[in-house]
Amino acid sequence: MGALFSRGKKPVSRVTEQDKAVLKLKQTRDKLKQYQKKIMLNQEQEKVLAKQCLDQGRKDKALRLLKKKKFQDSLLEKTDVQLDNLEKLVQDIEFAQVEIQVVEGLKGGNEALDALHQIMSLDDVEKIMGDTEDAIAYQNEIDDLLAGGAGVEQPDDDELLAELGELLGAEVEEQLPDVPVSDMDLPEAPTHELEKTKSREEPRTLVAS
Repeated sequence: MGALFSRGKKPVSRVTEQDKAVLKLKQTRDKLKQYQKKIMLNQEQEKVLAKQCLDQGRKDKALRLLKKKKFQDSLLEKTDVQLDNLEKLVQDIEFAQVEIQVVEGLKGGNEALDALHQIMSLDDVEKIMGDTEDAIAYQNEIDDLLAGGAGVEQPDDDELLAELGELLGAEVEEQLPDVPVSDMDLPEAPTHELEKTKSREEPRTLVAS
């Protein structure tokens, strides 16, 4: 029996009134375009007939055909304006439908955010953060007790920098070569040249005397 009742239900149509209006406008647009094609076809035929009438000397009938063509030209201009209006109206309706979808999407998003805010308020967040800090502090106390009652002391940055400077200074001293402290043994200056010069000057002194 459930199947029988389900068969009797009409399916829910997803076509909106706006969709129907757009469809009707597009159908009217297509009819206008067909009407324009019909007018242009008649104009070509009447143009040929007017030329034939002129060749046959039937000038009055040729003039009537040309007047008819002018009237049809005015109709084409009017249909062009109507087509532009229809196209603009279709675009406005379609864009309005897009805007409605955007608004509905924003509305759904806001409702979802409100539901989440009701589930977790600011007070709840503050309480969770406070409980987390308390749990971390409690765990640190447990770690200190397990380590023997004294927590691990963090080294000072200044002490680390000083120790690093000492290591660098020691490394530089190891790389420098050793310089001897005692006086260097220099060779004695030669004296035989002076003795030769002196022996050469002695005879001059004797001659002069």
